[in-house]
Amino acid sequence: MDCDPPPGVPGPNPVQAHYARPGLARTILEAAVLPAGNASGLDVKTLAPVDEFHVRGRDATLELARAVALTPSDRVLDVGCGLGGASRCLVSAFGCKVVGIDLTADYVETAGHLAAHFGLNHRVRYECADALALPFREAEFDVVWTQHAAMNIADKAGLYAEMYRVLKPGGRLALYDILAGEGGEVHFPSPWAREPSISFLIKPNVLNRLLIDVGFRISRWRDTTELGRAWFHQMLQRIRDSGPPPLGFHLLMGDDFRAMASNQLRNLEENRIALIEVVARKSV
Repeated sequence: MDCDPPPGVPGPNPVQAHYARPGLARTILEAAVLPAGNASGLDVKTLAPVDEFHVRGRDATLELARAVALTPSDRVLDVGCGLGGASRCLVSAFGCKVVGIDLTADYVETAGHLAAHFGLNHRVRYECADALALPFREAEFDVVWTQHAAMNIADKAGLYAEMYRVLKPGGRLALYDILAGEGGEVHFPSPWAREPSISFLIKPNVLNRLLIDVGFRISRWRDTTELGRAWFHQMLQRIRDSGPPPLGFHLLMGDDFRAMASNQLRNLEENRIALIEVVARKSV
């Protein structure tokens, strides 16, 4: 499966190259069966330590889903779906239907494979697509969902305009992203960029203004930086004490895992990044 580079990007896309990791589905499922010795006990929750690829993992997903008041009748678009962990969680826990899009072909392929493995491919599907040119009609979705995706996208105004376009009147935006903090430049490599050329963080006040300018009415704005800092510290302490678990972000980051994870904690502790959760609504 291939995803075409966004318009104006010649040759291989550096964002795709950063995340590319062939054979992920097999790697994840093989790692998942190690504790039990068989695959019969696997469920969606089992894979959360690796396929909920954002700070605070499944807890952050469930909190945001409750905040946006998901219902079984909602049709959800997950922009930057990654491995599909969040979308499978939403389908399993709330009964909605989800379409996930991502620029990274390896992630889209893995997401589809895992959805089929858990028998969820009748409620969730995945496509390779560019978030700046969503392949959907206007007013097609009840909810647009996005977690830790905008860091790699320079054109934030274009991104939020596309999200607004595909929402129905009165539709909701559920957003959880990494933003620029007050502590200075980010330490690299980080989980979303090995170097600064593909990192595009904005300050919280800029995000607020961009969403309002597009037309969103913000109903919830929550800074979860402190929660993320504590979560990341605990995760790294467990790894120092016991080594990496069978399932974890190290399966995605490869040899760069320790440096990326260490820098992520430094970025949080030194207020170089902020974690913001937003719920907003498209005007009726």
